[in-house]
Amino acid sequence: MANETELPGIGQLSSTPEILRALLEDLTTVQAQWKPAEERWSIAEILEHLSHVEGNGFRARVDAMVNEDNPHLPEYDQMAHAASGSYSGRDAEESFDHWEEQREDNVAFLDSLPAKSARRTGAHAVFGTITLGQLLNEWAFHDLGHIRQIAEIVRTLRYYPDMGPFQTIYKVNP
Repeated sequence: MANETELPGIGQLSSTPEILRALLEDLTTVQAQWKPAEERWSIAEILEHLSHVEGNGFRARVDAMVNEDNPHLPEYDQMAHAASGSYSGRDAEESFDHWEEQREDNVAFLDSLPAKSARRTGAHAVFGTITLGQLLNEWAFHDLGHIRQIAEIVRTLRYYPDMGPFQTIYKVNP
């Protein structure tokens, strides 16, 4: 349950950069570009997606919902962006740095909003009327999903290969 004096999800949004930085420590370029399967994303692609959706998805929607009454919120089709190559061929470190700068600005902005802003609404192209509180919960949930995704790739590449007989008791699913 969210604290009644702050918007939901801000604690998670604030801590995600540190969590990702720990996961990405000592990551090689080859590891960052490795794709578990053709239809799956590499860590570099995940980081570029996070960077892109930070401003073009989440922040754009928050701004509209805070500054307009029930604005139209277009769909963010991450699969279309991925299929178009928007996330491919990017440097993981550059994508992370750009995302981290945006995140810092976004958390500061969200911290400046009163808790009652959570009731602001928007007309989402797919989901209909949503509240800012629901969007912020989705944003934190989105972060956790990509943290899990990156962690699974890291554990598969970094630790699993050298576990010897312990591999028999674990399954990796990057």
